[in-house]
Amino acid sequence: MSATNAHPPASLFIGGEYVEGEGPALDVRYPYTGEVIAQLREASPAQVEAATRAAASAQAEWAALRPVERGRILSRAVQIIHDRAEELARLETLDTGKPIQETRVADWPSGAEALEYFAGLAATVTGQMIPLGGDFVYTIREPLGVCAGIGAWNYPSQIACWKSAPALAMGNAMVFKPSEETPLGALKLAEIFVQAGMPAGVFNVVQGRGAVGAALVTDPRVAKVSLTGSVPTGRKVYAAAAEGMRHVTMELGGKSPLIVFDDASLEDAVGAAILANFYSSGQVCSNGTRVFVQDGLHDAFLARLAERCADVRMGDPLDEATQHGPIISPAQAEKIRAAIASGLAEGARLVCGGPGEGAFIPPTVFADARDDMTITREEIFGPVMTVLRFTDEAEAVTRANATSFGLAAGVFTRDLARAHRVVAALQAGTCWINAYNLTPVEAPFGGVKQSGIGRENSAAAIEHYSQLKSVYVGTGPVEAPY
Repeated sequence: MSATNAHPPASLFIGGEYVEGEGPALDVRYPYTGEVIAQLREASPAQVEAATRAAASAQAEWAALRPVERGRILSRAVQIIHDRAEELARLETLDTGKPIQETRVADWPSGAEALEYFAGLAATVTGQMIPLGGDFVYTIREPLGVCAGIGAWNYPSQIACWKSAPALAMGNAMVFKPSEETPLGALKLAEIFVQAGMPAGVFNVVQGRGAVGAALVTDPRVAKVSLTGSVPTGRKVYAAAAEGMRHVTMELGGKSPLIVFDDASLEDAVGAAILANFYSSGQVCSNGTRVFVQDGLHDAFLARLAERCADVRMGDPLDEATQHGPIISPAQAEKIRAAIASGLAEGARLVCGGPGEGAFIPPTVFADARDDMTITREEIFGPVMTVLRFTDEAEAVTRANATSFGLAAGVFTRDLARAHRVVAALQAGTCWINAYNLTPVEAPFGGVKQSGIGRENSAAAIEHYSQLKSVYVGTGPVEAPY
């Protein structure tokens, strides 16, 4: 695979086969150079319909398999991902612009862990028997049917695995639409599933922009929609899904707080803030972009943060030494630069970084900011951290919660009683104590408030890809009033 050519056999994957799209052209660009590395075509309305029809046709047979058999196929897919690890990491770097040192450990490996986890969980999902004194009720956990997955561009292959793993383990079929910015990984996943022995049509991929997603969400065969994306997109998809009373999972944006108390380990807190803002060039939904630092540690925190950011290596993502890659697209880079300009215009102090040049924006830190500034309130989705000073615990919690978002939050302190107390008070679906942005598949992941509904990963995800059927069993005569 060359750095300028990552062209798949065709643009779509429907009914177990690559199919060329019939819709508008879709150029895939390598964010580092802007070169076109693949030329795809969007799915036409008829092809979206064909994909959901293929999924609906394949789903019943897939659901009829013993769960352990479905698990075996998912397990074989895991092994194939491991066997093709370097090829897949390189493709992910070309698709997203992330440094190869990241994609080797964080993208497909996380996706494989999800497939492995749900492969093992599949055969353990059972119902209940509820005794009623002679009569009894038993429950069956059934698949929903056809699930639509809509991915984001920041972790395209991981998201495709995170959504498909619980869906397929429970006997659903899926039609997945990746972001138009990063369409390549999902096609590889579909190919891997078929190689692993998955029946044709169980997992399908359609490409396209918003119109394709809208057609998928409103298809009458679709019983569930799972979206990873922005809050505005989430509102539109949620409303469209509601028209058909479809199940939904929404993993949306955030403006998450990271609270650092005076007694925290300075080095650990600074390291966590770097992970919480600059990994993947800051293009992570759960990032802790509002870093609240208590008065006693504030100045030392900023000084150490600036020191560690000064040595960051930006450059060719395929160079193993590169630590910080390009922004996904020129349009996204301009949005981030506009946010940086806003921070300066509103009076925040630039500690390090800045607008950068071309595809690159360096790790950028603002201090002396106010809670009402644009950089403090709005999601930037880039490598921009805002450091805010606070005095006491109650103040930190109140200010941290003063947002419509609620995806994630973090607390750094050596006082574990305080850590648990603060986390209990924070309005966020995913929290860390003395860590940040670690998302093991064993733990539920998701937000509250405007940051979404439902959960990805863990046994909790099973509830979002299945439904309960209650069966009342009478064991005696039927008594009727007439």
